[in-house]
Amino acid sequence: SAGRQMPLSAKTELPLKDDDDRKESQYQNYIANLEAELFQKNQMIQQLSGLRTRLRGLEGAKLVPADIIISSAAGLRSELIINRGKDDGLTNGMFVIGNNSAIGTISEMSARTAKVRLFSDASSTVQVNIPNVETNMLMQGTGNNSAKIKMVPVKHKIKIGEPVMLRKKPGLLDAAMVVGEVQECKRDNKNPSLWDITVKPSCDITKLSNVAIIIMNPQNSGSMDRAETAKTPGGK
Repeated sequence: SAGRQMPLSAKTELPLKDDDDRKESQYQNYIANLEAELFQKNQMIQQLSGLRTRLRGLEGAKLVPADIIISSAAGLRSELIINRGKDDGLTNGMFVIGNNSAIGTISEMSARTAKVRLFSDASSTVQVNIPNVETNMLMQGTGNNSAKIKMVPVKHKIKIGEPVMLRKKPGLLDAAMVVGEVQECKRDNKNPSLWDITVKPSCDITKLSNVAIIIMNPQNSGSMDRAETAKTPGGK
């Protein structure tokens, strides 16, 4: 009788033991995933806190971290695809920073992804200035990780290596922020009375894996969003 029960006992207990082992393995994997996620979030918090400390004008801003899904900086088109979108509060025109510098703006979005048009893109034009040079400037992307500043009179002294600053824009950027440096400055071939300035971006896009999107005055932005919702037929 005992001999007949032993095989029966083995058949009934082994599956239970296997099930316990499987559940324990699942819990261990779950805990490992949580620990990895926590570590990653702590890194993001430290990075964003550091950005606020290093970059003037971000004290009241909300910084939304994002990972880069696709990076393209070859030819005339220079853009990124990131894993944040409308669901994260992004809107077109918001500035994006990487490696402590401004690199582009949000140009297109879906619910969970967005396209970032880099300042080196041939369709990008932004207002910039060079410290100690009192004149308004426009920087036009030329592709291939480069941009140009033209229409600057040669009476202004421009030095190689000088920083090029993105001008502040109310509602989107409260303080000037570096975008690049002067790589070359020569007289314009068509008009020798003007400078032809080549700008090298401060951030090497090929080495960038994540960015942050600047949302200025996030509380006011939320109030505006609620107001717009109230205007719609379904708004309450």
